[in-house]
Amino acid sequence: MFLSKIKDFWTKKIVKKRLSNVKHINSDSSIKKVGIIFDESYFYEKEKLIEQLVKNGIYYENIQFLVFKNKVKKNEIFDYNVFTYKNINWNATFDSKEVNDFINDDFDLLISYYDTEKAPLLLVTNLSKANFKVGFTSIDKRLNHFMIDTNAENYTVFIDELFKYLKILNKL
Repeated sequence: MFLSKIKDFWTKKIVKKRLSNVKHINSDSSIKKVGIIFDESYFYEKEKLIEQLVKNGIYYENIQFLVFKNKVKKNEIFDYNVFTYKNINWNATFDSKEVNDFINDDFDLLISYYDTEKAPLLLVTNLSKANFKVGFTSIDKRLNHFMIDTNAENYTVFIDELFKYLKILNKL
């Protein structure tokens, strides 16, 4: 327990240090491939959020998601990629192949769908090779290119605002 708190603190410190060297990439490409990072401890409506994305013109096949869970039971089986605190090593990198594949994928849009700062979520967003990153205003402003001021429970407001501004930015 105590070591996990130290590891969490250390990982956040490394992420904050990396954020001071962030270079924002200007991308004029349209949104086709979308990656979503969920925090399942606060948001359980991932199917409804994906449904809203599909209604707004994103093909289901082009949506990938990665789910963070605080704890995973020993015999628990998922039909989606899940990561936990245990997947992070002391160098603030991931041991999991699924997480590393998600990070290295070139998404046109990465949606960081969490509104509380947890080290693993911040780390995935920071390391992601996505062209355009969207998140909540309650998260560090240097992490995302665009932030929406709402909470995670209001997924319809989030999606409406997201697509309104993506149209304005000519990303669709």
